[in-house]
Amino acid sequence: MENLPKRPANYVPLSPVGFLPRAGAVYGDRTSVVYRRLRFTWSQTYVRCRRLAAALLSLGVRKNDVVSVLAPNVPAMYEMHFAVPMAAAVLNTVNTRLDAKAVAAILRHSQAKVLFVDYDYVRLANDALQVVADAGAPVPLVAVIDDIDRPTGVRLGVGELEYEALVSGGDPAAELPSFADEWDAVTLNYTSGTTSAPKGVVYSHRGAYLNTTSQLLSWGVGTEPVYLWTLPMFHCNGWTLTWGMAARGGVNVCIRENRAADVYRAISDHGVTHMCCAPVVLNILIDGIGEAQRLAAPVHVLTGGAPLTAALLDRVERVGFKVTHSYGLTEATGPALACEWRHEWDLLPLPERSRLKARQGASVLSLADASVVDSNTMASVPRDGKSMGEIALRGSSIMKGYLDNPEANDKAFKGGWFMTGDVGVVHPDGYIEVKDRSKDVIISGGENICSKEVEEVLLQHQAVADAAVVAMPHPHWGETPCAFLVTSNKATGVCEDEVIAFCRERMARFMAPSKVVVVDALPRNALGKVDKVKLRAAVRSFVLPR
Repeated sequence: MENLPKRPANYVPLSPVGFLPRAGAVYGDRTSVVYRRLRFTWSQTYVRCRRLAAALLSLGVRKNDVVSVLAPNVPAMYEMHFAVPMAAAVLNTVNTRLDAKAVAAILRHSQAKVLFVDYDYVRLANDALQVVADAGAPVPLVAVIDDIDRPTGVRLGVGELEYEALVSGGDPAAELPSFADEWDAVTLNYTSGTTSAPKGVVYSHRGAYLNTTSQLLSWGVGTEPVYLWTLPMFHCNGWTLTWGMAARGGVNVCIRENRAADVYRAISDHGVTHMCCAPVVLNILIDGIGEAQRLAAPVHVLTGGAPLTAALLDRVERVGFKVTHSYGLTEATGPALACEWRHEWDLLPLPERSRLKARQGASVLSLADASVVDSNTMASVPRDGKSMGEIALRGSSIMKGYLDNPEANDKAFKGGWFMTGDVGVVHPDGYIEVKDRSKDVIISGGENICSKEVEEVLLQHQAVADAAVVAMPHPHWGETPCAFLVTSNKATGVCEDEVIAFCRERMARFMAPSKVVVVDALPRNALGKVDKVKLRAAVRSFVLPR
């Protein structure tokens, strides 16, 4: 047995990038990407990605250089998931909802060598680059992604690079760097770009490959799926389904925004079979269709974040969406747990089916194990659906680690596990249910908002002496920040609108509180910490109008 060594014929490093040349050869004449009137085949997408990789090398991009992109779900964003690692570089997709300071923080921390910017985000990018320059940090090369279907001519400056020009100028026959180590970095994603030290999550080629195949198997994606990009590709690289569609020879239907009319038109025109999204998108879709309307064929939806209410689930299923609920986080390469549905559950009453769907369920196949443990003893909690502990994960789809953050890495990896910090229980059937998000994260429209960061901004207000932020229900976004404030002795009064405006000037708009409540004192526990359980109980009756 020991005299059987690894050989080039029987050992090839795993990488999701390898799905593309296979797609080009096996599915060459099939449609790969649809965007408005534009269509590409898989053979064309393969050539375009090789061209872009060659162009990046000509710009001086080398192994482990970071190439950032600020763009919605357009063909260029999809192609860069292959082209950038083909050049041995690391792709960094930037959340388009961040403000200029947050984008600048990511560019500085990642030391991005090249920044690709969609024409709609040129102003945001320009402001961010100015922040980078003012800090004395290196400014990346910039290339504008113009609209490939309807060119606008928008540029960041005279003579700036343009995406399609780079693609057309690249040599598809150029020799690309060889790939030898599946532990190499493939992408860099940020959990938060709003602090001075954002946490950059590094994915390996191996982890991304295994998570991609795991997602396809767990979700039951067959050959020739038609996938609608309602999930931002900047979220965990589209939960790795960017690469997954190449693996299955699927069609990537790209849309810039999740307007109900655009989504339903895409479903109808292209025969969409699969899509992923936050629950807020399902709200948008239900609001945009008549009570009696139905989809011509079922559409499978993978969702995560806040669980769907029974009422929303009922409407969604009657329209024709088949929903699978999942739990994940950036560090786990997207979904880590998914509710694997059992046929007998279809016979249960709606409230019970809704409750079961909210149980995020079984670990995905790329994980070796998932557990709920006592974070002090690392012992697993009983399978009683009541005993709470911290959700711990272990497997090849867990991140390599946080970029340049050894302290955070030491805290996250413990006793052979990745500690999520999220609280959950294990039911008797082995399904895991998330009970609370650690770090008081608020999930608004699929975006994570750290309450501490909002609190820090509130405390900059001269009239605020103390502040606490928790999630409150929102009929459209699922959750939104609600701020409880204690005023300073010198303050004569606090205007809610003025405080909200104060926050919006200092952070991304979606992170600012939607409601402000002034109290005499914040409730605290025996350790002197703010008792957010009581605050969450107080906001349950606060529901903002649509």
